[in-house]
Amino acid sequence: MADGEKLIPINIEEQMKSAYIDYSMSVIVSRALPDVRDGLKPVHRRVLYGMHELGIKATGAYKKSARVVGEVLGKYHPHGDTSVYDSMVRMAQDWSVRYMMVDGQGNFGSVDGDSPAAMRYTEVRMQKISEEMLSDIEKDTVDHKLNFDDTLQEPTVLPTRIPNLLVNGASGIAVGMATNMAPHNLTEVINGTIAYIDNNDIEIDELMQHIKAPDFPTGGTIYGYDGVRDAFHTGRGRIVMRGKATIEEVKGRECIIVTEIPFQVNKADMIKKTAELVNDKKLEGIANIRDESDRKGMRIVYVLKRDAIPNIVLNKLFKYTALQTSFSVNNIALVNGRPQQLNLKQLIHYFVEHRHEVVVRRTEYELKKAEARAHILEGLIIASDNIDEVIKLIRASSNADEARESLIKRFELTEIQAKAIVEMRLRQLTGLEQDKLRAEYDEIIKTIADLKDILSNEERRYNIIKDELTVIRDKYGDERRSEIEYAGGDMRIEDMIPNSKVVVTISNAGYLKRTNLDEYKVQNRGGRGQKGATTRNEDFLEHLFVGTNHQYMLFFTQKGKVFWMRVYEVPEGGKNSKGRAIQNLINIEQDDKVKAFLVTQDLKDEDYVNNHYVIMATKRGQVKKTSLEQYSRPRTNGINAITIREDDELLEAKLTTGDSQVMLALKSGKAIRFEEAKTRPMGRTASGVRGITLADNQDEVIGMVAVNDMESNILVVSEKGYGKRSKLEDYRITNRGGKGVKTLNISEKTGNLVAIKNVDDSNDLMIINKSGIIIRMAVEDLRVMGRATQGVKLINIKESDSIAAVAKVMHEKEDSSEEEENGTEIENETNENQE
Repeated sequence: MADGEKLIPINIEEQMKSAYIDYSMSVIVSRALPDVRDGLKPVHRRVLYGMHELGIKATGAYKKSARVVGEVLGKYHPHGDTSVYDSMVRMAQDWSVRYMMVDGQGNFGSVDGDSPAAMRYTEVRMQKISEEMLSDIEKDTVDHKLNFDDTLQEPTVLPTRIPNLLVNGASGIAVGMATNMAPHNLTEVINGTIAYIDNNDIEIDELMQHIKAPDFPTGGTIYGYDGVRDAFHTGRGRIVMRGKATIEEVKGRECIIVTEIPFQVNKADMIKKTAELVNDKKLEGIANIRDESDRKGMRIVYVLKRDAIPNIVLNKLFKYTALQTSFSVNNIALVNGRPQQLNLKQLIHYFVEHRHEVVVRRTEYELKKAEARAHILEGLIIASDNIDEVIKLIRASSNADEARESLIKRFELTEIQAKAIVEMRLRQLTGLEQDKLRAEYDEIIKTIADLKDILSNEERRYNIIKDELTVIRDKYGDERRSEIEYAGGDMRIEDMIPNSKVVVTISNAGYLKRTNLDEYKVQNRGGRGQKGATTRNEDFLEHLFVGTNHQYMLFFTQKGKVFWMRVYEVPEGGKNSKGRAIQNLINIEQDDKVKAFLVTQDLKDEDYVNNHYVIMATKRGQVKKTSLEQYSRPRTNGINAITIREDDELLEAKLTTGDSQVMLALKSGKAIRFEEAKTRPMGRTASGVRGITLADNQDEVIGMVAVNDMESNILVVSEKGYGKRSKLEDYRITNRGGKGVKTLNISEKTGNLVAIKNVDDSNDLMIINKSGIIIRMAVEDLRVMGRATQGVKLINIKESDSIAAVAKVMHEKEDSSEEEENGTEIENETNENQE
């Protein structure tokens, strides 16, 4: 050991602890976390300040990136050049930041993860919006500190007019903590900030009326709202993001077209991983993937196999690929140099506090400047009033210092005023210049009074902040890019959708659409009817009903599964459009088919679901009653409603209150009537009990009615256009499971039975032929006749045509203005077509 040196024994544990704490605090404060006030990490702040110092303005010429990086490295940021360049590149990528801070020229990378060109090739300048972050920095609005070698001053924060932390978000991994903040829409954030300034006690839920959700640079859809609500309320939350996908037909093939992807997803990686899943047979139904993106926008095409169901493939893409990802919000930022987790209101509060401090410091600086100028002007005015004496004094002095002393003594001036007089130019002795001096002095006195008023009036300062924010909003605000799908996570979307009446129609091939009721005008009886909708070849409308947007639809399939949909989720279409295939809207199996559906009120209303039942009938004569409560918990993939035996399928499902009379009708013309109470409620998986005994294997059930009103009439219709209206009491009540009684004499002329309905004089019939023609007639025109008769011919049918379905609608009153306004109220769904 050299002379004069000595060893100091230390505890290695203590040494490591203190060294690591020093290191971690350095990372937290000086590298990884943004400041709550300007939303910038040190490296971003230094890049912007470096460009400001170099004078690289938004309206000026571009400068080489290497020049900016060298400036920042040499003066403020003693780290690797790649860290500075990478940060600057990210600020110039429109898919990385919501509002770009740097205007780049050259190759700055791509959304496919391509690297940017080296900094010697690219050029940069400021964006206009980043100039707003530096405005007033020269007016002593923020504290400065010494740089790493104590030779220069750098700002500790920028005097930003942009609420940058909310607008552009931030992400960073420190030691023992990380931050991940989502970007938001500038217009929304400023509206929320102004609302907060107007009312400091505003609730977070009220702020959320302005700032609805994050707004990502790449657009996409925010799926579900729970995560957004958590993030705004607590500073932590998981936001599910989906790409924007549509199903289109391209050259005769169904394709899924993706035009927007979730934030921070690498497009090329996503396509590559999807292709791997397809090759590994983990993702079925995709024949080919094409990336057709160009400078006009993104377009990824998933070409589907011919037998694939687009909606199921799309759901699988969401499930297995990055087309659906989540953004875990963790709002940690530095508040007074300490990391803190912040909710939406706190983020706005600290920004407003910062802006307030900037306005105060700027006003104090301007006041100091104005007072200094006023002080000099007072001296100049004294001099111009006594100009001859001043000239005499100066001429009599041997040097400038003596002249100043003489002036101070004679006119009681200060050192500064005397210096200004001595340095005054001769032209200021003209009369015009003297008038200018007085005008400037009067103006500056007004300015001083105004600035003092700002400093003494807090309300005025906040109004200035609001006015400046409004200017920023009008200048840089834009539309939202990310849509919000409230229904993805919860059902609170109905708050935003009017509960208006709509007509929902479903065709035999399973095309579904919702149309405003106003589009259906009531027409007078007679004539050949009207085309109800444009359908595909050999397709025809099978169901139609009037409901409201907030109701639930339950779809029952022939295999005994039930699926849910809210009426507002049904795609909207005009009266003449064909709608969307049900398969694309619910995850139904390929070989299954929707056979019946119910429309119910709120499934979350306990009284409602416990006092209503679903009664089902199958083709082979089984019936089953289950409490609606069993079907009140929607699942995307559906649930079992009834266990269907091998040679059977579900035919009908009706909503009842538990005390109805049930009637089943057979193709062979038999019908049975029994009390609903005769079937006890069963669980979802039961297969039910015998409702009617079939005469032979060729026979099958064609319909079921559940009647509450004992005055009802029963109407049966055969496929060749014969029908008959009989009293309910003509069908005696029997035990469940009998063979039934004759309801219509079936013959070659009449054809098999196709429909059974309960009707009264207030109904019309809408008869739908397989050719798609709708014919309407009043029930009151049909006389009530005995049970066993053959009935009367309801409509003339061409030989090749036959009745497909029958719907019961409200009776048409001629010249009724109310009905003209409201259209036709359709009460019941139509019956299934039986071949």
